[in-house]
Amino acid sequence: MPGGIGVPELAIILVIIIIIFGVGKLPEIGGALGKGIKEFKTEATDDDGKKIERGSSEPASSLTAQARERREEVAVGAADRRERREVRADEI
Repeated sequence: MPGGIGVPELAIILVIIIIIFGVGKLPEIGGALGKGIKEFKTEATDDDGKKIERGSSEPASSLTAQARERREEVAVGAADRRERREVRADEI
């Protein structure tokens, strides 16, 4: 195959993998790889079993509103921490 990976190249890669991981680890590696692919496919579908299509996510405006609310919550928490520090400083 011009410019591609042929059988000799694949054989060399397999030999290197066997040298690095050993023959005993190959089934574990294959199982983990298969499990990862299966999990990826499962996550690529929504709760109804339908494939997630492009453009079916939440509108950006609702995400922006959620981010704004979260930012306000963080700001309030930071203000509370500053007040507690000031009180502690006054107590000393």
